[in-house]
Amino acid sequence: MATSVPELAPLTPGASRVLDAASRLFYERGIHAVGVDTIAEAAGVTKKTLYDRFGSKEALVVAYLQHRDAKWRVHVADHLSRVATPGIPRVLAIFDAAITWSDEYSPKGCSAINARAEIGDGHDGHPVFPEVARQKAWLLDVFTDLCREAGVTDAASMARAMMLLYEGAIVTVGMETFAQPFQVARGLARGLLENAGA
Repeated sequence: MATSVPELAPLTPGASRVLDAASRLFYERGIHAVGVDTIAEAAGVTKKTLYDRFGSKEALVVAYLQHRDAKWRVHVADHLSRVATPGIPRVLAIFDAAITWSDEYSPKGCSAINARAEIGDGHDGHPVFPEVARQKAWLLDVFTDLCREAGVTDAASMARAMMLLYEGAIVTVGMETFAQPFQVARGLARGLLENAGA
């Protein structure tokens, strides 16, 4: 199962403050809107400390995305641990995890999608694009494994359907198009899985 949490390098206290401040500011205001001066001030460190610990703003953005992803994976693993038996409820546990995660950690939608929207098409060599792509590929792998475990005949196709429902819901959270999009996505996912005989 692809639900392992990536090992992240330990941070010094100053680097932790920088990352905490950057994470909050990047998510609330956007990557381009927040400069290193603002981050350093919010973290109570000098710009030199910021650059000594992370090297560049781009590297700090990647660290922000990686740390959020690590927390999300822990959250997913916790929800999956509550549904040990393969089947529909275990696939739906991803949506359950998203429901409890989005209110507290993602009221503006997915940090990876938001970062990708700000950075561009990814053809300029910016390090954010491969990080975002890695995160999304991981979730698709999780859905594929869960669908396979559930006995879905074409697990890969069903996983892509689950991914589309998930991604549509997280974008809808950020856009505030309608209330409780993950609950809606979960209901649709359940119907697809039941019709597939999972």
